[in-house]
Amino acid sequence: MGREKIFITRRIPEAGVEKLRTHFDVEVSPFDRNLTRDEILRMTAGAQGMVSMVTDAIDRDLLDGLVDIRIIANYAVGFNNIEIDYARERGIVVTNTPGVLTEATADVAMALILCVARRVVEGDKLVRRGEFKGFYPTFFLGAELKNKVLGIYGLGRIGRAVAKKAVCFGLKIIYHDVEPITEGSLDFPTQYASFDDLLKKSDFLSIHALLNEETHHRFTLKEFGAMKKGAFLINAARGPIVKEDDLVYALKNRWIAGAGLDVYEFEPKIHPELIDMENVVLLPHIGSATIEVRERMSVMVADNLIAFFQGKTPPNTVN
Repeated sequence: MGREKIFITRRIPEAGVEKLRTHFDVEVSPFDRNLTRDEILRMTAGAQGMVSMVTDAIDRDLLDGLVDIRIIANYAVGFNNIEIDYARERGIVVTNTPGVLTEATADVAMALILCVARRVVEGDKLVRRGEFKGFYPTFFLGAELKNKVLGIYGLGRIGRAVAKKAVCFGLKIIYHDVEPITEGSLDFPTQYASFDDLLKKSDFLSIHALLNEETHHRFTLKEFGAMKKGAFLINAARGPIVKEDDLVYALKNRWIAGAGLDVYEFEPKIHPELIDMENVVLLPHIGSATIEVRERMSVMVADNLIAFFQGKTPPNTVN
């Protein structure tokens, strides 16, 4: 195998970079930030492979400029940042890194559920302000999890991992997906629900669907108006699944009780009104942010690139 050039658009854990260097000439962006389109075009000149971030918008115009690139290894599970069909037309293979962040993301979703139910972040702020004056029966009441209904929108790997964790807290699980999962194939108790029933019955509604044309803005005023007044929305999937303006309106008017968010519609920008809401927990997109997960992702992109240039089908091809 020749010494093809691989360009990495942002610094990733060294385990993957070192593995790539045993096979390729590797160049990593010197800037630990999102690159501009012109920078990507300039730095990929002469490269046959590229490791992209989910924050790199790789559209038709950019793909047309990647004249030497034969494969894009996306350092993410999602790949909606890349125009997949047009990449296929251009003969560019696209891969992703599925499976490695399931438990880590499920942990964050479960943490958000606990935080909004028991007002954990709100309580931390109160103590730090010096406002804790001692116990009394009606002080800082939250919601108990046991026997509440957790509705899961999208029962893929992460949705299932969340469900299994939630069962341990006494939550009853319902879910909605494109179609019901075959009975007996799940190792936790759950029940399929129509989307309308998911909205009506869930005390906590956790989003774990892919972002596509069908799920974009799936949660708007209409959906929030159909939810329980005491319900909490959890999103550790993709920000644009929720129309953020509508979520703010629903929260301000107490259509729902609160929200826990790890992702945002216009990330990294966050709706300014969300910042000041005490009943909303905001995280900086840390679903996969563990040392172990990020290292495994770096090795996975390396394995995809190595397989491709050895003439094999990369293990995680998405187009």
